Amino acid sequence: MSETPETSKKRQKTCLQVATNVTEQKHHVTREIRGKNLGLCRGFRGCTVWLTGLSGAGKTSIAFELEAYLVSRGIPAYGLDGDNIRTGLNKNLGFTPADREENIRRVGEVAKLFADSGVVAICSFVSPFADDREMARKIHKDADLKFYEIFVDTPLNVCESRDVKGLYKKAREGVIKGFTGITQEYEKPEKPELIVNTDGFTIKESTQKVIALLEEEGIIPKTLRDVEKLPELYVQDSVKEAIINEAKSLPSVPITQVELQWLQVLAEGWAYPLKGFMREDEYLQTLHFNSILTEEGAFRENQSVPIVLSVSTENKEKLDGVSAITLNYEGKPVAILRKPEFFYHRKEERLSRQFGTSHPNQPYIKMVMESGDWLVGGDLDVIERIRWNDGLDQYRLTPNELREKFTEMKADAVFAFQLRNPIHNGHALLMQDTKRQLLERGFKKPVLLLHPLGGWTKDDDVPLPVRMAQHQAVLDSGVLSRDDTVLAIFPSPMMYAGPTEVQWHAKARMNAGANFYIVGRDPAGMPHPDKEMYPDGNLYDATHGARVLKMAQGLDSMEILPFRVAAYDKSVSRMAFFEPKRKEEFEFISGTKMRTLAKTGANPPDGFMEPKAWKILAEYYQSLSKQ
Repeated sequence: MSETPETSKKRQKTCLQVATNVTEQKHHVTREIRGKNLGLCRGFRGCTVWLTGLSGAGKTSIAFELEAYLVSRGIPAYGLDGDNIRTGLNKNLGFTPADREENIRRVGEVAKLFADSGVVAICSFVSPFADDREMARKIHKDADLKFYEIFVDTPLNVCESRDVKGLYKKAREGVIKGFTGITQEYEKPEKPELIVNTDGFTIKESTQKVIALLEEEGIIPKTLRDVEKLPELYVQDSVKEAIINEAKSLPSVPITQVELQWLQVLAEGWAYPLKGFMREDEYLQTLHFNSILTEEGAFRENQSVPIVLSVSTENKEKLDGVSAITLNYEGKPVAILRKPEFFYHRKEERLSRQFGTSHPNQPYIKMVMESGDWLVGGDLDVIERIRWNDGLDQYRLTPNELREKFTEMKADAVFAFQLRNPIHNGHALLMQDTKRQLLERGFKKPVLLLHPLGGWTKDDDVPLPVRMAQHQAVLDSGVLSRDDTVLAIFPSPMMYAGPTEVQWHAKARMNAGANFYIVGRDPAGMPHPDKEMYPDGNLYDATHGARVLKMAQGLDSMEILPFRVAAYDKSVSRMAFFEPKRKEEFEFISGTKMRTLAKTGANPPDGFMEPKAWKILAEYYQSLSKQ
């Protein structure tokens, strides 16, 4: 890492050559246009984050963690690392003071170009000299670009103890001359924008300090995925009595059980950033884009299903113009809806966009067709936590409670599985295999969120209490491990809206802290009410839900894990992943066949379902037969 004086002088002379016949060319694309069209996160965010500190301080680790964080949120970013630059752009430079200065000058100019293009340039360089760093800052200042100097202030003894590249050892032995921190001084920044110490902190914790700075500076907006706790719509205990008294004095409308379930969904943060039932602009974005803009307009959050409150024409005429409305369930005030906005309920448009059909025999569509001709949106003050008093409330964990649970369990990956049906061993195989894959990818504690849907379902679906008892039996048997499984209830109603609804199921679990989502064949689907409409008799193609989910906007912090088809392998008497080459050895046990076996008291093949779980399911279907 040293060179002769003659070589150094020759290089300095080369570096000092200046072209005199060049003129700066102005771009046709302005920064405003770049900000509007570059990345998923609107707004010009170009700047340079300059990480400086001793070798081994953690600069590169922070840089790459920050780069991954920004890119996952739709913000263009690129890490310019000292070692990488010296193997390419600056491979002709050594480590003399003059070469170090030229190294930083070139990097500063490149970073400026990145920043001017709308990219967050993340530079990780020892850059030991204050004048060199000030030169890089000035390059950005002259171009009217923001520059953030981050001093990674990790003690020398800690850096030397890490010595991943063995450089400190060579410097101590005299093999490397002029090594910063050993034989060459490091000039600490006097007024950096931020000081970060990586000693005793994880890379994620250290990076979070840089993220916080960029949020404060308005470079990146704060989003759901960056907050520890979601805002809930329940009123504080200190004002509850006043809200109850206010609710009694306001005009009111009754809400149905399904609307109360949606109220719970909103209040607990499953549909964040919604603050209440949708106003018309939110409703239109949902129908036409399957997403809504965040309040500051920087992000599009996935929101594929409308969450709306309907009212009759009579109630609309009575309430139009009031400042607030009380929502009553079974005669009891449950919430106040503020600044109500009424808009006409074009049911066929809504249904055709959400379901791809407006057939009146689809069960949720039937409910919509029977609902009011007007919709009313507005912010909500929900009086108290919604309880159903059915013996299952302990399973109804809010997104915040689930996040806390995952933290307590020290989960480094959370994978969610959506179910509205009983669990058989094929489902268990998928969950077991997902855990295996995550462990192979390096995760230490992947946790399963076993999250059956607990809102309204159609009449012929297995009721929630039976499903929960059956799920518990699966856990009791050890088919799924209790140590790394959280069994909870997702309070949303079921709409059977196929590819549109499956996005909602994933988004809600993302709000609860899941970062992996298992999606299967025909998620949220059902047979078409008109069986002759399509060749397969189904409302949706069995593969479209998973395919749409992988392309959906606003699910950027969640990885979609495709469902591998499992079937009963007769050769080994257990559920296994289907192999087309020996298809004759597999049997697909349909829901219809399973119900027939249960009703008649017959047992399924050994290995299809955990016996105690089957007993619960069989008893339920046999009770129906008796009725």
